[in-house]
Amino acid sequence: MSAWFLLACAIALEVAGTLLLKLSNGFEKWHWGVLAIACYSACFWVMAPALKVIPVGVAYAIWAGLGILAITLIGFVLFDEHLGLVQLACIALIVVGAVGLRLTTATPAA
Repeated sequence: MSAWFLLACAIALEVAGTLLLKLSNGFEKWHWGVLAIACYSACFWVMAPALKVIPVGVAYAIWAGLGILAITLIGFVLFDEHLGLVQLACIALIVVGAVGLRLTTATPAA
């Protein structure tokens, strides 16, 4: 399985875990918190083999950057959370960096 596909799955699991953590309301709704922990655990389980192929700094930057973008959009849509222009610009810079790393990182087929 492709390392980049595994990284994408890890990002999706991390975003799901963060969403579930928000739904847990500080673990007051413990069942959402338990699911969040399960998603985070699965995220690391899936990301580990990707790190055999993708440099760890590149993988982590892409994982974090795209996760930030996704959870920001989810926060806006589901929770009516609004960010200021400067905050959005900073997130855009993170995403540009993550995309740039992906486009400039060659990895062997895995």
